[in-house]
Amino acid sequence: MALRLGRRPFLALVAGASASAAGAALLGRSGQLRSAGSASATAPSRLRSSGGRLDLDLVAQETEVATPGGPARALTYNGLLPGPLLEIDPGDAVRINLHNRLPRPTNIHYHGLHIPPGGSADNVFLSVGPGKSHSYAFTLPADHPAGTFYYHPHSHGTVADQVFGGLGGMLIVRGALDRIPAVRAAAEQVLFLKDLAAERGSSPMGMGLMLGREGAVLTVNGQVNPTLSMPAGGLLRLRIVNGSSARFWRLALEEHPFHLIATDGGALEAPVELAELLLAPGERAEVLVRGERQGGRYRLLNLPYTRGAGGMMGGMGMGSGPGQQGPVSIATLTYAGSVAPLPLPERLLPVELLPEPVRRRRFVLNHGMAPGMGMVFLINGRPFDHGRIDTRVRLGDTEEWELVNVGVMDHPFHVHINPFQVISRNGKPEPFRAWKDVVLLRPGETVRIRTRFDDFTGRSVYHCHILDHEELGMMGILEITA
Repeated sequence: MALRLGRRPFLALVAGASASAAGAALLGRSGQLRSAGSASATAPSRLRSSGGRLDLDLVAQETEVATPGGPARALTYNGLLPGPLLEIDPGDAVRINLHNRLPRPTNIHYHGLHIPPGGSADNVFLSVGPGKSHSYAFTLPADHPAGTFYYHPHSHGTVADQVFGGLGGMLIVRGALDRIPAVRAAAEQVLFLKDLAAERGSSPMGMGLMLGREGAVLTVNGQVNPTLSMPAGGLLRLRIVNGSSARFWRLALEEHPFHLIATDGGALEAPVELAELLLAPGERAEVLVRGERQGGRYRLLNLPYTRGAGGMMGGMGMGSGPGQQGPVSIATLTYAGSVAPLPLPERLLPVELLPEPVRRRRFVLNHGMAPGMGMVFLINGRPFDHGRIDTRVRLGDTEEWELVNVGVMDHPFHVHINPFQVISRNGKPEPFRAWKDVVLLRPGETVRIRTRFDDFTGRSVYHCHILDHEELGMMGILEITA
């Protein structure tokens, strides 16, 4: 049985472990970054379905990379960092042949897609050994919503290392949102956000793993501080993926608000204006930016963010990385030419109101010590067990889950296969309806989510998307039965 740790014992444990690891340089220093601001923010290599099919070979391997200030080698798909951008339509048949050229097992999770959790679809229990291959095959439902999704490895025991090492890529589903005239008129740019270890940084260990690793080199589409461009009067549509294993990205664009049009699971009903955008690991967002200036250069900033209670753990790797005391420019927006002013859309797409739940459940997130295991992260007092079904639900049911974070760290909670809606946070209703598959729980928060288990039976998982926390036990198995 796991022993739960309260706030004071946990902080004492962290302090002691951090002192013993002094001088190890767990995450490197952001001062080692060298700007490459003259590069344009080119999109990752794009593979588009054709004739209702997408077929490709995806090779997971270690590759030499040339990221200023970053590591000499990274884990890549097809030699690319990030992996190729996959673009599909509802109803498409997808076949991906994964070839594992890594020294440890791997697999693929199609993060956010509503596809079967078993067989050769989004089966995270598959393990593709070193030197082995596996063919994934599934058909995207004909009514699948348009959106920005994400693929990455999810083989328990290796997932955190492999994502932190570089593996991941963007997946776009086209659909009704793309056909709205104002959205269709916008120039589109994808932003895959990824932190990498510094060039001379040591391998993270000890509490670096426990807190969740952050790299000191901040990249957009594999580049350091690239340039974005748009015409004055125009609209720029940014599709943003947080592809980091633990880093939170708190984004702001100088003198330009964001107009949020889609979250993890697809479109909102109407744009929501934001001064800044916080994305936890695994979260995605789509925003429109209006070309309201006539020229100049405007920085896309990553603002400091502390993911521990009361900022008490910022000095131990719990913030935006050692050395980031203020905003860091991750890209630069410039104006090129002008067009007749384009208006923002007034309405987007309906977001279904889910019915009253047939069942309510409670999930408590915490940390503790387990005999023979050391530090573990817990859901309802238990660390992950591959052979145990933690939650059984019925196909077609709508349930409401109360998620409670009683620990001292932020935990982004992710559910596979079926998206959910956030109903309330600490008893306060959410300001607008949206489809999500990752929700942030800060220390002491209680969040209610509502979901319906549609279309597919089988086993999947829910877990903290700080992937070191998942590996250390903060995951449960969900079984959907007919």
